Amino acid sequence: MTDSVAPPSKLPEPGEERRNLPLAPADEPPQLRADAARNRTLLLDAASRLLSGCGAADLTMESVAAAAGVGKGTVFRRFGDRAGLLIALLDHREKQLQAAFLSGPPPLGPGASAAERLHAFGPAVLRHERDQHALILASRSDPLRNYAVPALHLRINHIAMLLRQANATGDPELLAHTLLGSIDTALVHHLTVERGMPLERLEEAWHHLVTRLGATA
Repeated sequence: MTDSVAPPSKLPEPGEERRNLPLAPADEPPQLRADAARNRTLLLDAASRLLSGCGAADLTMESVAAAAGVGKGTVFRRFGDRAGLLIALLDHREKQLQAAFLSGPPPLGPGASAAERLHAFGPAVLRHERDQHALILASRSDPLRNYAVPALHLRINHIAMLLRQANATGDPELLAHTLLGSIDTALVHHLTVERGMPLERLEEAWHHLVTRLGATA
């Protein structure tokens, strides 16, 4: 997740869903024309496919242009440089995750019980971020800024809402921070890459934590 201005900290009431919150800075240019927005999505989809295949280190402006079938200059005009492309790609992928847990199919999205949605959330985030650890870690120039990112606030508020609905005991906001801390990108990278733990082991730990919190409804 990238740096941005923090939204109000008020938690949603039970049953209230929050809108998608962006990763981009508040001074981002006005909304793109429909054709420009389509081109941007085309480039980001191409970059996302490449990232899954080759990793962040080998993701270049030239490779994205080739994968999208456009000239290299088009990519530079849209994103400025490689850093701008990587930030936009993180934002693009985060919005896809947000759409999944806010309005996608159950058990991650609405339609399942709060406890079922909590159990589904951790594995969804783990797998969402698995292929972009390098991207996310590279964006964390200041560890404190991570807590001011609107996308993190949305995740915290969403989990806190589900904890209340699931009748979990304790402070919902602090418990939400605890749950998210267990799947923090840096920790997951250390455990899976440095320690060699399978992702499934971390998923099981998430389920254990949710169950121990008494989420039943």
